Amino acid sequence: MPNPHREHPDYESLRPQAVALRRAGLSRRQIRDRLHVHNNDILNRLLEGIPAPDWTRRPNAKDDLRARARELRKQGLTYDRIQVELGCSKSSISLWVRDLPKPPARTREEASAIARRGWEATLERRDEARRRTKQAATSEIGELTDRELFLIGVGLYWSEGSKSKPYRLSERVIFINSDPDMIRVYLAWLRLLGVSTDRLRFHVHIHESADVGAAEQFWADLTGVAPSTFGKTTLKKHNPKTVRKNVGADYHGCLMIRVLQCAELYRRIEGWWYGIVLGAERPA
Repeated sequence: MPNPHREHPDYESLRPQAVALRRAGLSRRQIRDRLHVHNNDILNRLLEGIPAPDWTRRPNAKDDLRARARELRKQGLTYDRIQVELGCSKSSISLWVRDLPKPPARTREEASAIARRGWEATLERRDEARRRTKQAATSEIGELTDRELFLIGVGLYWSEGSKSKPYRLSERVIFINSDPDMIRVYLAWLRLLGVSTDRLRFHVHIHESADVGAAEQFWADLTGVAPSTFGKTTLKKHNPKTVRKNVGADYHGCLMIRVLQCAELYRRIEGWWYGIVLGAERPA
């Protein structure tokens, strides 16, 4: 069988030169250019068994993780347990420790507990990533100008507020929502427009199975208006066959905010919205 090393006519003379250059600290590129060997397979054969100099090795950010993974594997930990400890992928762990002996087989209970801890660790990392993203996005907003709040309020109302229909003319300014933050923004927008509190009427809408008194107090605290000034609360009949998710101490129903003497204001809101639409459709 022919020796593959003999495929290059100068192999016997090049091998000692390549070894000497490698031991002198030259890189593969430098040796290739020095010996005029541009075939990677032949260059590999010429340098076979000769380690690369330290300066040519690229630093690996995962070297510490790899060393730790190998240490844990030698202690008998499984891939799942190493993943829980280090937070890296099992594919990376496999590459780092596959030459080490496998630990003894674990029981079903152990496997289930390890898998659960691994999933919990994954969920925790995801939650932390969500928090970082939201915090970064929050910091991008900063303080709103009056014009920015004005435009936000118009869009907010046109999304969630009552609107007149061609078949039912109703120029009323009524806003209802269950999100306290959205209610706060809406009230700030009304203040910007000069709508005084005495022109506002508040009504709570909530399921009859909820804590109605606590909900009324919650919305009163949020708006800064006494509960006694609220209008009659609207109760939604409870259907025991319905499995509701909006239950518990965090459920406060919806708050409806109605503006009195509002026909002119409604017309302006509608005009502002169409102005935003026209502005958004400007030519590119």
